[in-house]
Amino acid sequence: MNEVGECFAKVKKNCFKFIASQETKRDKFKNKEKMIKSFLIPVSQWIYKKTNKKKTLIIGLAGGQGSGKTTISSILTLILQEYFKLNVFKVSIDDFYKTRRDRKLLSKNKHPLLMTRGVPGTHDIDLMLKFFKKVKSKNFKFLEVPKFNKAIDDRSKKNSWYKLKSKPDVVIFEGWCVGAKAQTNKQLKTPINSLERVYDQGIKWRFHVNIQLKTKYKVLFKQLDGLLYLKAKNFNILRNWRLKQERKLWVQTKNKKNLKIMSSGDVINFMQTYQRITQQMFKDAIKSSSIIMNLNSNHQIEKIKFKN
Repeated sequence: MNEVGECFAKVKKNCFKFIASQETKRDKFKNKEKMIKSFLIPVSQWIYKKTNKKKTLIIGLAGGQGSGKTTISSILTLILQEYFKLNVFKVSIDDFYKTRRDRKLLSKNKHPLLMTRGVPGTHDIDLMLKFFKKVKSKNFKFLEVPKFNKAIDDRSKKNSWYKLKSKPDVVIFEGWCVGAKAQTNKQLKTPINSLERVYDQGIKWRFHVNIQLKTKYKVLFKQLDGLLYLKAKNFNILRNWRLKQERKLWVQTKNKKNLKIMSSGDVINFMQTYQRITQQMFKDAIKSSSIIMNLNSNHQIEKIKFKN
């Protein structure tokens, strides 16, 4: 049996179990076996070959909202742990969002749109840089990593944070803007949607976000040892996928109180804050990524390109 077949036989049960946990009656995964065999096992092999037992490998995974980053990174984690016997820690850039309190201050001092989580400038960069430094340390002992609860739009209490008891071989760091690059001032001038036209007439918000990408986020993304990119065909498809995602969140949490689940209108407005960087990443990420996974209109990986 070849390595792909052998690997699939070993990981199939838990991968399918995870996929089932992500499905709703309305949204089912198709071609699961092909996705794992043809795409995710080869990506796992590529990651495994880059590992070094003495040094933690940090792999970024980027893709627009709703593109499937959480699902893909979770399955990669399962394969790397179960078949390749690696200690893998998966975390999202979303877990490092500033607290609601901090974003409130930011919105008063810089621009009201910065109350909305998501864009560069709404994450705690210092916390992320400390995390990368500690996870790479030869004297690694124990590490607590924040967890963000989107249903309440705030950081979770410390007692529910991730607890890392041993140094990981691999960290999968996923997020919609991981690896994003800044635009030129000329590109910032023309609004690309109604949100920018109405709420950012003075270009102050766009400029602030762009400066973050040019400075702090550039330093952060230099820590990555490789970048995987999930490329959707266009922004409209991402919007539809993101609406599905919110519907799933509602199904999973509908019996809980005081939740900040978004309506369809809220999601569309929310997505407008992401649009500029997401569309720029369609151009930039295909140049700077190590692996590009092209997604078709049915939310499936259609083809994959290994660049290095």
